[in-house]
Amino acid sequence: DPRHSSRQLPAPVLADTEHIAGVIDVERVDRMILAFLQVPEAELVPVIQTCDRAEVEIFVVPRLFEMTATMGNADEIDGIPLFRLHRAPFRSPTWLLKRVMDIAVSGFALLVLSPLLIVLALMDRIVDGPGIIFRQERVGIDGREFGVLKFRSMRPATESESATNWNIKNDDRLSWYGKFLRRSSLDELPQLWNILRGDMSLVGPRPERPHFVEQFSDKYDRYWARHRVPCGLTGWAQIHGLRGDTSIAERVRYDNYYIQNWSLWLDIKIIIRTMTRFTKGSG
Repeated sequence: DPRHSSRQLPAPVLADTEHIAGVIDVERVDRMILAFLQVPEAELVPVIQTCDRAEVEIFVVPRLFEMTATMGNADEIDGIPLFRLHRAPFRSPTWLLKRVMDIAVSGFALLVLSPLLIVLALMDRIVDGPGIIFRQERVGIDGREFGVLKFRSMRPATESESATNWNIKNDDRLSWYGKFLRRSSLDELPQLWNILRGDMSLVGPRPERPHFVEQFSDKYDRYWARHRVPCGLTGWAQIHGLRGDTSIAERVRYDNYYIQNWSLWLDIKIIIRTMTRFTKGSG
């Protein structure tokens, strides 16, 4: 967003700050340098996060660079230091192993748990009638929608109610079996098929319905940044008790922390802690 007119500048102005990601894609940019921006840093973070989904190296000219020594971890152009931003985890070579683990674990779990899945399905059919699998639209990576699968714990009155009703925990229409499924989180086991199919991952931010994604994106900073990675069956926020009627702002903070600090070992720790909570009956 230059203060000078295009005739006074040595290079063309391709777009304003808001449309940087589109320019990177169209112009096939390899390296991007952030320097002397008038945009507040709080507004710049989501812009950079959007750019980080592209195959581009991002550098920052530090403030007061004239007094900043060029260290071993910095690049340099004509005496001006450039600090390379941390590569997003989904651009790491080990990110491919996350998908390998998803396929292996979900496939094995579906095989081993198939007797339990059959029993749960039969009980659902006996207690609550036909329609044991409940399909609901959720928002996944890059804002793509998919149908998440669950054991039906309650039959919604309308499709609109399913899409916009935040929580049914205290709904009178829940049968004793529906309450058991939700309290134990066993209703989410069919999502193993979503994971095997590639809609979800074992670990990641929990997927939300489009209606609430739109609301929360307007209300909470960096909510949309959660969609940089695949959504998950469990996650960093969930193992810290942030599920159900809990703070959305806190969930956003935990989810973005997970994305920035992702490692395969962190995924394994989250899975172990989830299994510990599950075996204790805390959902």
